[in-house]
Amino acid sequence: MQISKSIKLYTHIIITIFFVNKVLASETFSKNLIIHENPKILSKVEFKNLNLQDVDLAKNKGKIMILNFWATWCAPCKKEMPSLDKLSLYFKEKIIIYPINMEKPNREKTIKFFKDLKIESLKIYFDPDFKLAKKFKMRGLPTTILIDKNGMEFGRIIGEFNFEDEKFKKILQGKI
Repeated sequence: MQISKSIKLYTHIIITIFFVNKVLASETFSKNLIIHENPKILSKVEFKNLNLQDVDLAKNKGKIMILNFWATWCAPCKKEMPSLDKLSLYFKEKIIIYPINMEKPNREKTIKFFKDLKIESLKIYFDPDFKLAKKFKMRGLPTTILIDKNGMEFGRIIGEFNFEDEKFKKILQGKI
């Protein structure tokens, strides 16, 4: 009699653990993703391209934009960058992706970083004065800002993220 109660208890525990793991596993894609209930108004957003010329996001209003802040020394940045590159290929001209290096501009080091990771479709940008880090109140790298067609921040990703996730692609598709 005692053995059967123990077996039932252990079976119940195992089933509970299985279901909890299943629920948590299905939500892990979004643990770093925050979608704002009310998009945030952005003031002027400017940074530099590879040649240190000004880039103004206002010129691309009407398109979905992704600002990804990273650094060459950042291991999670290195890990997620290939999936960001593939996302760029997936959406082509529908979404503009700006990977913005948060280090002092160093063309050679940054180009080597992209080359080593076999990044093919992304261009290189810099925030040499760290103005955007302050503007977006970033606490760490990588950080990604999602901007809608109206130029408003509709979401944010804090930490490493798999940009190839189908649920994430559906969120972006719904904004196009």
